[in-house]
Amino acid sequence: MNSIIQAAVTGFPDNSQEEGDMLVRLRDQLANLGVNADLRDNNSALLVRKPEPGLPVWVFVGYGGAYYSWQSAEQRHPTSDPQGAANVLAEYIAR
Repeated sequence: MNSIIQAAVTGFPDNSQEEGDMLVRLRDQLANLGVNADLRDNNSALLVRKPEPGLPVWVFVGYGGAYYSWQSAEQRHPTSDPQGAANVLAEYIAR
């Protein structure tokens, strides 16, 4: 790795564990609502399955860990409120 890339990577903290924990909390809240969701790719994404046939919804942690986001980041909810995010997602997939 060249020195410029190494300096850039060193300057960014590794938040992957923290973001994975946020997705675990969201998955647990979705399970409480009876929504089927699975962690994927080393806890870097959450696959939320619709109750009816159709494409699942991929949820990621974005915006520096501030938001859960889905639908190409057109939909989002603060990570500080996983229960609220679960409610919004449950309503979203029920459409």
